[in-house]
Amino acid sequence: MPQDGSTPPSAGTRPSTDGPALQVVAPLSGTVVALADVPDPVFMQGFVGPGLAIEPLVDHDGISTVHSPAAGTIGSLFPHAFALEAAGGRTVLVHLGIGAVRLGGEGAQLHVEAGDQVEPGTTLLSWEPPRVAALGLSTVCPVVALQGDPARLTVLVDPGQVVRAGEPVLSWA
Repeated sequence: MPQDGSTPPSAGTRPSTDGPALQVVAPLSGTVVALADVPDPVFMQGFVGPGLAIEPLVDHDGISTVHSPAAGTIGSLFPHAFALEAAGGRTVLVHLGIGAVRLGGEGAQLHVEAGDQVEPGTTLLSWEPPRVAALGLSTVCPVVALQGDPARLTVLVDPGQVVRAGEPVLSWA
């Protein structure tokens, strides 16, 4: 369980990872951060799986728009996190800010529902990172290959690199 008291969206079963590699794209624009630098031991130590994190860029209204990182079905969906069930039994977890669950959905707008089929780039939700930061909480967003084998995940971008939503960031074999 993440340090902020939230429960990660459905863990499901261990992925089979048979078939072609899953390309995971950045669900939001921002600066890449190593998971080891995320201020939550669950993510930092890879308990839920390998991946990376993104410190979000916001638009002039303080909004960050989050898009689907791959094709799949929206599994668990909360204003602060979602699980995308993709091909080959793989699930990608995106968690918006560490501690954002404390806002109870305030400042977030869902654009999809659990069970929806989505394509890469589909707008999933909008949120306000400055509202999270105003509470003294981290706005960094882990993007994790849920229960993934670290040996089968390739991080395609380096920490400190700025990515735009839709750019490839992970390859999951």
